[in-house]
Amino acid sequence: MGSLGVWAVALAALLGTSGCWLAEGHKSGRQGSVDTASMSYTSSQEQHSMEKGKADGNIDQSLSDPDGGPCRRTYCGRGRQCVLMAESGRAECVCQEKCRPSFVPVCGSDGRFYENHCEVYRTACLERRRIYVVHSKDCFFKGNACTMSEYNRLKSMLLDIQPKVLKTGEQSQQRDMEEKRALVDTMFKYLDADQDGRLVSDELERISMKEHLEDSLLECTMQDLLRYDDYNNDGHLSLHEFYTAFQVVQLSLAEDQQISVSTVTVGLSAVLTCAIQGTLRPPIIWKRNGIILNFLDLEDINDFGDDGSLYITKVTTIHMGNYSCHAYGYEDLYQTHVLQVNVPPVILVYPETQAQEPGVSASLHCHADGIPNPKLLWLKNGMDLQPRSSKQLSLIGLSVGNMFYVFSDEGITVLQPSECEIRRHMKRTERIVATYEEMCPKGEGVSPQHCVWSSAVNIRDKYIYVTQPLLSRLLVVDIQAQKVVQAVTTDPYPVKMLYDKSHDQVWVLTWGDMDRTHPTLQVIPQASVGEVHHAIRTTFQRVSDFFIPPTNLIITHMTPLLAHHGCPSEVKEKRANENSNENLDVLITNPTKSRKAINLLFELCRFRFAFVFLKNEPAIHKIDLETFHRVKTISLKNYSCIPLNMAYTHLSGFYFVQCQSKSHLQAPPQLLIDSVTDTVIGPNLNVTGQPFVSPDGRYIVTPDPQSSKLIVQTVSFQGELGLNQELDEPVAVSDLAFQPSFTESNQHVVVATSGSGTDLLFADLSSGHTEVLRSLKEPLGSQAWPWGGPNRVVVSSGLFGQYLVTPSSESLFVLNGKQRTPHCEVSDIKRGNTVVWVGEV
Repeated sequence: MGSLGVWAVALAALLGTSGCWLAEGHKSGRQGSVDTASMSYTSSQEQHSMEKGKADGNIDQSLSDPDGGPCRRTYCGRGRQCVLMAESGRAECVCQEKCRPSFVPVCGSDGRFYENHCEVYRTACLERRRIYVVHSKDCFFKGNACTMSEYNRLKSMLLDIQPKVLKTGEQSQQRDMEEKRALVDTMFKYLDADQDGRLVSDELERISMKEHLEDSLLECTMQDLLRYDDYNNDGHLSLHEFYTAFQVVQLSLAEDQQISVSTVTVGLSAVLTCAIQGTLRPPIIWKRNGIILNFLDLEDINDFGDDGSLYITKVTTIHMGNYSCHAYGYEDLYQTHVLQVNVPPVILVYPETQAQEPGVSASLHCHADGIPNPKLLWLKNGMDLQPRSSKQLSLIGLSVGNMFYVFSDEGITVLQPSECEIRRHMKRTERIVATYEEMCPKGEGVSPQHCVWSSAVNIRDKYIYVTQPLLSRLLVVDIQAQKVVQAVTTDPYPVKMLYDKSHDQVWVLTWGDMDRTHPTLQVIPQASVGEVHHAIRTTFQRVSDFFIPPTNLIITHMTPLLAHHGCPSEVKEKRANENSNENLDVLITNPTKSRKAINLLFELCRFRFAFVFLKNEPAIHKIDLETFHRVKTISLKNYSCIPLNMAYTHLSGFYFVQCQSKSHLQAPPQLLIDSVTDTVIGPNLNVTGQPFVSPDGRYIVTPDPQSSKLIVQTVSFQGELGLNQELDEPVAVSDLAFQPSFTESNQHVVVATSGSGTDLLFADLSSGHTEVLRSLKEPLGSQAWPWGGPNRVVVSSGLFGQYLVTPSSESLFVLNGKQRTPHCEVSDIKRGNTVVWVGEV
């Protein structure tokens, strides 16, 4: 008999009947056609007509006066019939013996479910009590006859008696559902006696009525399957409805929809729709980097729609990457959505204008940043210009406005790199304009008198802020006047500064003393404007370090527009007003449409944050740059990671965290954090060490402290992070800088200094080719540079510059990055480990 026979015998045993009954039921076809009506609720007028006409018409007159006679003139009422008494020959009304089989389901006031109105009134007559039809759908699911609980027990029993496949190993919910579906298929085929794909009343009655099985199946009958689960009210159960009754989930995903690619322009909205279809499909779950998004309170992903679609209200480059969707509980079947984000190009040309005499070389340099990588074409008077060599359109020299500011023992040196010319030297005894005190006064216990610096930042090529840790202050240098114009008092021992262009703020970390016992964070607002600057103390204590994600070229270039319109509320208002006629082009130096400008500004203004590390705490605290309030704490406890450094790429929004182990043994690998969800993704492969990210966000370079290698990772424009290559590097890296490639567009060269030797490394990130410069003299010793950070910095000369600067303990080296050779050495610059580039672009 196979599995079907086993099902039949088991069911017979359960029902207490013979296997022959089931065999007969299996072999026989339909016993005739039964007219069925839909399970609908009629109006009062239609119901009244039904009860007065059809109910009486349903009386079977075969036993009551076939020739008419007295019963022709006798009306007995509903549920009763007229018969001729044999003794007297008189017509009398008795309870109706049976009703014609008609399935027009109704509920009685006794809470029982009846096949038609006739059965209601026949039962009332037999039980000698008043029972009436209740016009409420609640009756179909309540009452004492077959409650929902009893009905579910019936279905569970029917499933339990099926032959089971022996399970081996761990079962997934998907495989369990496939087994359940096979059992329900077998049951349906058995009950469908005429094999027409429909279960009708008489086929179900074969079990629940013909063999009087009502008492055997709890309070429910097989026919209750039709009463409960005929959802379209057509009088029969389809296989689809049968699946629904037994909660068989059917899911499918077309092969050509397993991967879906969507491309959206930055600032617009995106809708990702899950293509998984099927019966009783559970809720759709969306993931990004393995993190479930549905239950997170996200600002920009906050609506999953009735159809399970993922809505991203304002797309930025951090949203690019892979998203997956699956039905809840069925992770084996999933769809991958690849979201690509296009960014209109921002174009920079240097110099913008120039005048040259006949016969003198002129040079132009063009750079464009966008996604995908823009392709550059040169035009002369509207005609294509194809140079024979890239040197014809490359920058040969730098104008006098491009300078390195070097802070050393003797003061401040302004250096023009192409000619190795010192344009200005501010001695340590030079006076501050505002207070007329010396720039580097002699302090107690300091002999001989010299300047002590630790950190400096460029403020929009207007000011340079530089810290003097031993004097508990920072100096403000006016770049145009090339003078120190103000001293800003801070908490003791300011050692580190970062400048946030988007909010025009300088953040300052102070130690309190050389043992770092009372560290604080302070902020200088409106750093580029006003005559007098001051520091505001934040509430954070026990600060070991902090990090502010850097701005890329697009954000930097949009700063003038930002300064005019504010961030972020005013920008949002203008972004929402699509009919604004205000011409914003005058505020930007490249020909960008107003709509594109505002879209880019939205990315710029998008809730920028700082991150604070507290001493010996395995957590990162996210700080709002506008309010200085803590927004969130990201715990790293599960990874035993005490954060030391962070890096960030705006492509897909990855944070890279360098960790220090609590036990101070071998450091654990870097951690990856998703900036969309502020959730730890997990370890970044086995990469340890401090991460550095290229300005375009495409390369992540980590000097491995355990080996002499540079680990190079890439982020594609699809948001995928991958291991690109491992470069052997013979230097123990102190500092690392990126320089645009002079041979390939949209590529970078990494330059790394040694903290213990005299070598310097050049490495092409695209090809992996490396070159080493040797004999650049010894760097500062650790005691000579106690302020944290690299003891030998390397600073490049901006986007279009070919020069770099790196100090030794007693001098300064200018390097030609294009030729990868030493350009010159400037002597008598001691401890010049604080360097800032000031450029015109």
